[in-house]
Amino acid sequence: MEKTKLIKGGEFLIKETEAGDIFIPEEFNEEQKMIAQTCEGFLESEVFPILDRIDAQEEGLMRSLIHKAGELGLLGISVPEKYMGFEQSFVTSMLASAAMGSGYSFSVAYSAHTGIGTLPIVYYGNDEQKEKYLPKLASGEWAAAY
Repeated sequence: MEKTKLIKGGEFLIKETEAGDIFIPEEFNEEQKMIAQTCEGFLESEVFPILDRIDAQEEGLMRSLIHKAGELGLLGISVPEKYMGFEQSFVTSMLASAAMGSGYSFSVAYSAHTGIGTLPIVYYGNDEQKEKYLPKLASGEWAAAY
């Protein structure tokens, strides 16, 4: 098994990159495309029609949207299956984030929940923390913050 060397600082700017380490949209599989389409559909049906209410910071609205995203599985893309997630690849989670990126301030809440709030537990949490937090974060029952 080949050991992967960690990249430090801005090394990625000058490091030689192997062609196999690069992904392009043409290589997305059907499941990845469906996840991105689900994200786009969620924005179209749940977020874009109420942008004025979101901008007005209507109480409970963002929390409600996060919960709805969780019901669709959009909060658990990177969460292991054993904790009620989809356990998808980094590329898939980045594709979902890119699709959600057009969601104005909702995309900020989505990214804070999935990236800042959930991923540190996925990567660094102990088993007890993962069992306690990840299923509820993946489902949208709980909202993550920082």
